[in-house]
Amino acid sequence: MLNTVSYDGPAGTPLIIAHGLFGSARNWNVIARRLSGRRPVVTVDMRNHGASPWHDTQSYADMAADLAEVIDGQADVLGHSMGGKAAMVLALQHPDKVRKLIVADIAPIAYTHTQMGPIAAMRRVDLSVVKTRADAAAQLTELEAGVDRFLLQSLDLKEHKWKLNLDVLAVEMAQIVGFPEVSGQFEGPALFLSGASSNYVLPEYRPRIKELFPAAKFAKIPGAGHWLHAEKPREFEAAVNAFLAM
Repeated sequence: MLNTVSYDGPAGTPLIIAHGLFGSARNWNVIARRLSGRRPVVTVDMRNHGASPWHDTQSYADMAADLAEVIDGQADVLGHSMGGKAAMVLALQHPDKVRKLIVADIAPIAYTHTQMGPIAAMRRVDLSVVKTRADAAAQLTELEAGVDRFLLQSLDLKEHKWKLNLDVLAVEMAQIVGFPEVSGQFEGPALFLSGASSNYVLPEYRPRIKELFPAAKFAKIPGAGHWLHAEKPREFEAAVNAFLAM
């Protein structure tokens, strides 16, 4: 069972939040707490992340099955990036578990980029000499601006280790940036919410999205990139609340 963090809210359909690659439940703490003003919210550590169990695979079928175990009855599901792909597969394979689906800045396609750079950067850090996050930050090099701060949230200073299964994430990287061959449809309400400055959900991806999610609606947050929930948290929160209230 995945590690979860629960935020009590008014009675109603709970919202499950699945983070992206290298993330954790704690990344969503502020947004989850605010969203819980209208409903119960549960954030999860995906497999091989945070305090959840480590496994030998990171396939979307496995991640979707993990999410299905967390849901007692039915839930609304929000996933960002890798978590968004897992949420899509969950909705397609276990449609009875999902009332409404929100996919944040990702599409059901195989991307051509890789995320091996952050793994290499984390592997280069000599954790034996790290006493503070600043010590680790000084060794985290060759990363885009801000990525080091994000990765450091998954550093366990007490245990001198990353709370990420880097070996499995590296081996499974092609699956993570890819998307499995899937069939069927999720006919429930689905919102594909993207950053207006991001290129992860291009217009040419919409036919495939509508093929799998015929009721899909699309929205963009102005001034936001791929990390739309971190860059424009209030606008993100408003869009999620509006969709779930429909």
